Amino acid sequence: MADILATWRSGLAKTSKAAFGRIATLLGATEITTASWDELEALLLQADLGIETTNEVLDSLRRIVQSRGLTRSDELYAALKADLRTRLDRPPPLVWMLKPSVIMMAGVNGSGKTTTIAKLGRRFQRQNRTLLFGAADTFRAAAVDQLQVWGERLGVDVISGAPESDPGAVAFNAVQAGVARGADLVIIDTAGRLHTRFNLMEELKKVHRVIGKALPGAPHAVWLVLDATTGQNALQQAKAFKEAVGVTGVILSKLDSSARGGFAFAIQRELQLPILFAGLGEKPEDLALFDPDAFVDGILG
Repeated sequence: MADILATWRSGLAKTSKAAFGRIATLLGATEITTASWDELEALLLQADLGIETTNEVLDSLRRIVQSRGLTRSDELYAALKADLRTRLDRPPPLVWMLKPSVIMMAGVNGSGKTTTIAKLGRRFQRQNRTLLFGAADTFRAAAVDQLQVWGERLGVDVISGAPESDPGAVAFNAVQAGVARGADLVIIDTAGRLHTRFNLMEELKKVHRVIGKALPGAPHAVWLVLDATTGQNALQQAKAFKEAVGVTGVILSKLDSSARGGFAFAIQRELQLPILFAGLGEKPEDLALFDPDAFVDGILG
């Protein structure tokens, strides 16, 4: 447990040292004043909780202060930590009942999606699951090459197509190959796309439909990779992807590079989607199962 907490604290160092670190300084052994509330509000907004979540947190804390008769800022800090923890859910257990189970990956350009797939592959291999990757990002040759390199490193076959071929066809072939080979999991990479590009989002919907034709009921999970360094901007992305392809879970990439970790609370509030994993470093093993306790402890130090 100590190693897990140390990993999260190290991975969340940037977020902790930014606004959340200043919250710890603000709420020291002093009296709670009107200025305390104003400064706390500003710091929560800087930490990227968003306006709605920040207002809810402050309203909750005011009720706690009044009901418990709190007067000291360090007591308010403890109440803040407890309140933030209640706003994050534990990820549901990942149970793969079907063979193969198909995971469709989505995200905007540069979110770290392909690297995240490799990290997931390493994680699932350690659980003794057989894998197959589908390189359905056919419009960026580098993406296919990158996935193939990772496939070679991990010993995972990659189903791909010709450059600029139909991504739906690649996804279809990958799922059928997974069925034929008896793979446990098929992970489909898709092209990164801006959520504001209508035609690209329509194409993503098509890939989703084609996967279902290759194997009824698939995809069994649709995971959205969000770049944690983009903060609140990622929220609008997530809403669009959820509406388009029924996202079932979120993976926060580059959390170790972000000072905006507070937007995790906004994700839970606005999207009602579980945060499944968090990228806490560059190495494959640095993709950690999301731990709300370690996350709150890490950002608040």
